[in-house]
Amino acid sequence: MAAAILIPLFSRRPALSVHTATLDRGPIRSLISTNGKVEPIENFEAHAPIATTIKRLLVKEGDHVRKGQLLLQLDDADIRSAAARAQAQLTAAQTDQTQLKTGGTREETLTLDSQLTKALSERDAAQRTLDSLRRLQQQGAASPGEVRQAEDTLHRSEADVNLLQQKQHERYAAPEFAKAGAQAAAAQAAYSAAEDSLSKTEVRAPFAGVVYSLPVKQGAYVQPGDLLLQEADLSHVLVRVFVDEPDVGRLTPSQRTEITWDAVPGRIWTGAVNTVPATVKLRGARNIGEATCTVDNKDLKLLPNVNVNVAIITAEHANVLTLQRDAIRIDDSKPYVYQVVDGHLKRQDVTISLQNLTQVEIASGLPANAVVALNSEGSKPLYDGAPVKVVP
Repeated sequence: MAAAILIPLFSRRPALSVHTATLDRGPIRSLISTNGKVEPIENFEAHAPIATTIKRLLVKEGDHVRKGQLLLQLDDADIRSAAARAQAQLTAAQTDQTQLKTGGTREETLTLDSQLTKALSERDAAQRTLDSLRRLQQQGAASPGEVRQAEDTLHRSEADVNLLQQKQHERYAAPEFAKAGAQAAAAQAAYSAAEDSLSKTEVRAPFAGVVYSLPVKQGAYVQPGDLLLQEADLSHVLVRVFVDEPDVGRLTPSQRTEITWDAVPGRIWTGAVNTVPATVKLRGARNIGEATCTVDNKDLKLLPNVNVNVAIITAEHANVLTLQRDAIRIDDSKPYVYQVVDGHLKRQDVTISLQNLTQVEIASGLPANAVVALNSEGSKPLYDGAPVKVVP
């Protein structure tokens, strides 16, 4: 009797007022949504070679420049003086090296040659005198003392010749050559540095591009290493993409990317992933991997160093059945929905393929145009077989 009473009561439950979604056919994309930063691909930076002033500034920020165009001139008076001093030091060092190799200056060489000629003549004369005295000694016309004296004179003459010949061929020792070589090397390095600095006093564009950073003014004083200007070819730019660690594994080269910039609403730049992260690192409070993509920027709207929004399309299907994501429920890791059939809810298991933040692809389990319950007014629980009334 009690069961007979409960059945009519259950069947008279009021209908739930539910909001619904319809299974539609169309495209769906799986995305990684994140942020990135624009960088130039071909970039040129000019830095001050020494402490000096900006003599002439021939461009302004945003100017388009051609290859070889003069952009900026530095006051080069001090650099030219340094180059002249370095050249003089180099010339002096090279002269010292030459003199060491030739045995001294031209005057010293001529004097040494003259002294050697005289010493050779004196040695030959001493040899002839000794020979003559030795013959006379054999005839009893010269004493042994005269012969010994002549021998001593010859020995002194030979010693003088040997000394002068050593001076002529080995006048300077190895340490003196090493010292001269070191001085020449130092002078050459100073001269090369001065020439390099001098070449940098005129800044010319190495390629056609845009001057996008110009932190100096004409007449300003700059220190060595100060940034003078930056130029880049902005027709193509690199976007460095910061991908959160859980999404890094979904990245592959050539995936299509869409770039948006809040400063240009409604504009989308497209590109493709060039490189995927090789490591994960901490950036602020995020663990991220850095990917890069190249973006066509022919209208030059994207500027270096700006922060942009990036969508990486990891998968895309066309003409498939899609449903609002919040219609999907999970029970024991199995997805299901409540389909509205003849004014009642019917629990229906489904198979899901692609999904994103708002949509899922229904691979099986529902027909096209199926109506599925999202939620009920008053947050009343949905259940299989419940009578429902669809509300907007």
